Amino acid sequence: MKSDAKLKREVLAELDWEPGINSAEIGVIVENGVVTLSGHVDSLPEKWAAERAVKRVSGVEAVAEEIEVRIPADRTRTDTDIARAAKNALEWDVSVPHDRVSVIVQDGWVTLEGEVDRWHQRQAAYEAVCNLMGVRGISNEVTVKPKTTPARVKAKIKKALERNARIDSDEITVEVRGDKVFLGGSVRSWAEREEAELAACAAPGVCQIENNIKVKADQDSTPSVYWT
Repeated sequence: MKSDAKLKREVLAELDWEPGINSAEIGVIVENGVVTLSGHVDSLPEKWAAERAVKRVSGVEAVAEEIEVRIPADRTRTDTDIARAAKNALEWDVSVPHDRVSVIVQDGWVTLEGEVDRWHQRQAAYEAVCNLMGVRGISNEVTVKPKTTPARVKAKIKKALERNARIDSDEITVEVRGDKVFLGGSVRSWAEREEAELAACAAPGVCQIENNIKVKADQDSTPSVYWT
C-alpha cells in the first residue's frame, strides 16, 4: 500500500502533467488514501480536469474537492449573457430533447431543470453548458422519467458491465429499487469506478445512481503500468 507522502507526490505530478491546469494554484492534502483538493482555478472545466487527473492516480481511494472557481475579469459575463448562451447550446445539442430543459442563472451559477427520457440526455444537457465562458458552477436538476421495470434495468446494466473490457464485472453488484440504481462491490481504480457508473447511466429508465463501489487500496508498492 502506498504511503500518503508517496501518493501526494504522484497526485502533484499528475496535476503538473495535465494540460490546461495551473497546478501552482491547487493545494493537495492526502490522508489515508483520501485526497483533498483546495485552492482556486480560472474556469469550471479546469476544476473538473483537476479532479479527473487525481482520480486517475492509482491508490486514490476518495477525493474531496474544495476548489473555488474564480472567473478572471476579462472572462466574466452577465447572467443574461450566460443564460442566452446556455439556451443556444442546449438547442444545438442533438442529444438534448428540444424544449425539455430550461435554464436559470444566478451569479454565474447555472441551474438546469426539466424532464427527459434517458440518463444520457440529462448528462448531455450538463455537458452542453459546462464549457461556457463565465459559468462558475452547475446544478443539474433535470429528472429522468422511467419507462421500464426495475428488473429489466438491472439486467441491462449487468450485461453492459460484462461487455466492458475495462471493468471486472464479477466484482460489481447492481441493485435497483424503483427508479434508483445502487452500485456496490470493489474495483482496482477510481477510473474503473467511474467507468462502471457511466455504463449504468446508459441504461433506459435510470433516474438516479448511488455509486457505493469501493476502490481497492494498492497492495503493491512496486512500479505499475497505468492505463488512462
